[in-house]
Amino acid sequence: MTSHPTAHTNTIIHGDCGDVLPQIPSESIDFVLTDPPYINRYVSRDGRRVRNDDFKWMKPAFRHLYRILKRDSFCVCFYGWACIDKFVPAFCEAGFRIAGHLSFPKQYISNSRYLAYKHEAAYLLVKGIPSPIFHALPDVIEWNERLANELHPTQKPLSVLTPLIEAFSRPGHTVLDPFAGSGSSLLAAKTLGRSYIGIELDAKYHGIAKHRLASIPQRT
Repeated sequence: MTSHPTAHTNTIIHGDCGDVLPQIPSESIDFVLTDPPYINRYVSRDGRRVRNDDFKWMKPAFRHLYRILKRDSFCVCFYGWACIDKFVPAFCEAGFRIAGHLSFPKQYISNSRYLAYKHEAAYLLVKGIPSPIFHALPDVIEWNERLANELHPTQKPLSVLTPLIEAFSRPGHTVLDPFAGSGSSLLAAKTLGRSYIGIELDAKYHGIAKHRLASIPQRT
């Protein structure tokens, strides 16, 4: 039986995850899927920035994510490769074990300096020792959509997020995204019959996510 962690289930909360995560009961979340700030002072081509794009939130946030995640469960976290020296210690000090690495090759160049950057990346983290997955997800997932990022400057396509939720949670489970942005991970979870909790600091993106989630029915 899936336990629902708070009265906030199937909602997106407008707030700072540093304030909200402590309110969520321990071992009440089935899967965490998140795309946090990459702590690289990101600025999109049209000048948009991501709030909280520094590393002060990182270690406290991952300590709470480890606490509220159920035993023998998964967390998938997108990350910025240039700050791997900050992400990995935060994962490990919180108690997570690194169980895999995912790459998402794109058909286009998103940036260029010394290399032409054509992929995104995420770590697969575990709490405890989950059972092996019979039909294991490939660690390379094609990023076939070229998003205009109209809803959020770091928007991820549903076609990338959906297989992650399918692989690492089950219908009725609760999926958490503490950096929900425009709500793409929550939308994927809702479409697949999962419960969800999102947290978003920026009022604009919180409003966009809330509107998107209200546009589709909850599967049971």
